Amino acid sequence: MNKNKGTDQLITEIVRGIEEIKGQDIEILDLREIENTVCDYFVICNGTSNTQVNAIVNSVQKLVSKALQEKPWHVEGSNNAEWVLLDYVHVVVHVFQKQIRDFYNIEGLWGDAKSLKIETSIKKEEA
Repeated sequence: MNKNKGTDQLITEIVRGIEEIKGQDIEILDLREIENTVCDYFVICNGTSNTQVNAIVNSVQKLVSKALQEKPWHVEGSNNAEWVLLDYVHVVVHVFQKQIRDFYNIEGLWGDAKSLKIETSIKKEEA
């Protein structure tokens, strides 16, 4: 029905799924004002191991499926779980291991996008 409302709900459930498994550095890139993009939004986060990356992916899929009865159109990268991509058509989720995220620097490549960092309740302890 209303694409924006549906997309907002989808992003909300994706972020909940990431937070449930303590995914780190959640960032939403709004690509709508950039020409020739593959989707409207990227949701990017990272985990600390391939086990956590897979757990985040599973959590996102479960919450989105339960709340919105939607499954990703395409999933890529779950075999090695260094960078898993969940394609929900208008929203693409990137779940990285930290060093892989730093290497590919998606946020830098899409520097023209509006960016929203999600503050999670988990704060890193200052040493």
